[in-house]
Amino acid sequence: MNFREIADLCAGYGAETAFNEPLAPYTSFKIGGPCDCMVKVNSRECFGAAVKYCRSKNIPYYIIGKGSNILVSGEGLRGVVILISSAFSAITVEGEHITCEAGAPLCRVCIAARDNCLTGIEFAYGIPGSAGGALYMNAGAYMGEMSQIVESAEYIDENGEIKEIALKDMDLSYRHSIFSEKNLPIVSVKIKLNKGEYDKINDRMNCLMDRRKNAQPLEYPSAGSTFKRPQGDFAARLIDVCGLKGTSCGGAEVSTKHSGFVINKGNATFEDVLGVIDIVKEKVYADTGVMLECEVLILK
Repeated sequence: MNFREIADLCAGYGAETAFNEPLAPYTSFKIGGPCDCMVKVNSRECFGAAVKYCRSKNIPYYIIGKGSNILVSGEGLRGVVILISSAFSAITVEGEHITCEAGAPLCRVCIAARDNCLTGIEFAYGIPGSAGGALYMNAGAYMGEMSQIVESAEYIDENGEIKEIALKDMDLSYRHSIFSEKNLPIVSVKIKLNKGEYDKINDRMNCLMDRRKNAQPLEYPSAGSTFKRPQGDFAARLIDVCGLKGTSCGGAEVSTKHSGFVINKGNATFEDVLGVIDIVKEKVYADTGVMLECEVLILK
């Protein structure tokens, strides 16, 4: 595969590229070997061109934002990693609407909402992802999720063209969207909020952040909740009752603080994390009859 061509193409848009770039620094798990080529997109035009090129040449490509919901193989990824970097993260506020480029961190979006006295997105404060990634998986927490606030989005269609899509056509459900189902890259997200009071919004954000810090092992690298919520139950409860807190494999461990998290306690490998995931799934299924499903995307 000729990666120099895509590097030259994206350089024409002023985007940075790198070869054999280690991926661990770009993931919240801090695990991952090198990719053949990384493109740090800096505009919608560059994003569309990079995706279109990879598709036309049948080059495998992976889109990574904040890297907060992925586990990357220690051998790395063959092909092109399209990084939605801080260079593509603008946030615009107009009235009760906020439009975010795909790379905008959710924490910054929440702060922009608060500073403009807009309420409705407080639930996302502390979710360590980007606007594009959050919509891709319909991220949520504390009784809120993206489906409650998004109005429309732009995405790259099967022909490499940038199109707009309304909420009603996104097929949003628990950790699912049309974007994840059809592998459609998200370019921007437009959300609709309501007018509120700065102090109340700020208090709610701080309250939820305190809850996260008290309940979640934020001091360790992880990908957040490792498993999806099974119907009518919670993965963490099932893991608890099966006595799996603290279960480890190499440097990976089921957190003793929150058993829904598999954490990197130090120098964990891709195989270590998969080993813990397999142990948990097998034990929970054997004891309860529930087969847990990974929420973390495994890339190899």
